[in-house]
Amino acid sequence: MFTLLLLFQGGGSALVSFVPMLLIIGVFYMLLIRPQQQRQRKLQETIKELKAGDRIVTTGGVIGVITSVKDASFLIRSEKSILEIARTAVAGIDEEVKS
Repeated sequence: MFTLLLLFQGGGSALVSFVPMLLIIGVFYMLLIRPQQQRQRKLQETIKELKAGDRIVTTGGVIGVITSVKDASFLIRSEKSILEIARTAVAGIDEEVKS
């Protein structure tokens, strides 16, 4: 008990003073960084699997149907327009179905 009091009163080594900082970094990694990396990895896999006829949403909010797949881009049809977008501009697959 007495040694614990000394550690918390500044009598401990420099390593003990870094433990709270390491815990904070670990919590941030587990709560923020790791889930974002998993979402990004899943999005990249989804983009690789896209094909003509898939309905997508771009990062700019444009919703369209893929008409052609190229190496670095897609041609999409959105209402009355045909747009060429980069693969990196895809935010996800549009799950909403028009009735």
